[in-house]
Amino acid sequence: MRYTGPKVRLSRRAGVPLTRKAVRYFEERPYPPGEHGRKTSRRQTGDYGLRLMEKQKLRWYYDVSERQMRRYWDMALRGTGRSGAELVVLLESRLASLVLRAGLAPSIYAARQYVTHGHLTVDGRKVDIPGYLVKPGQVIAVRQRSRGMQPFVAAAEGVYADDRIAPYLNVDHAELRFTVVDRPLREQIAVPVDEQLVVEFYSR
Repeated sequence: MRYTGPKVRLSRRAGVPLTRKAVRYFEERPYPPGEHGRKTSRRQTGDYGLRLMEKQKLRWYYDVSERQMRRYWDMALRGTGRSGAELVVLLESRLASLVLRAGLAPSIYAARQYVTHGHLTVDGRKVDIPGYLVKPGQVIAVRQRSRGMQPFVAAAEGVYADDRIAPYLNVDHAELRFTVVDRPLREQIAVPVDEQLVVEFYSR
């Protein structure tokens, strides 16, 4: 089941800002949420709790359910590379993840919403599945009828773009279009998670 409550609360539970918006809030309240948040020590977490939290952070970062994570983990195990790196690459290859990474959305939650509402196409065909795994060479674009909406007008001006575009994407913000030029490599993906702890969690 996906978390649908306040997103900043997740960042405070995780101990790291998981979204751009959370950065400012996290700087003001760098402790866990709740009445006793200030008195809670993250250092008291045991080995299991530490691995569980890394897995949860990865889930929250990409906004996927536990069931979806399990499915990606099974796929990662069938891959040829290191299972932890393969898991992160699969999550990064989701359509919603790439829409965020390309700077067409301000957060993973907005990216997911844009996809489910049918605003995006892949190779000219509407795709409304956030977990659609995009392959190298495929072109993602905002549908023509959606381009006048305020969020996409802002995206065309580069408002949501990172300082550096991911090297596996070729992005044209003005045209609200991007191409996946290569499969992401783990070292190219900026995600605040130690995936080895996630591997240990699922391998226990």
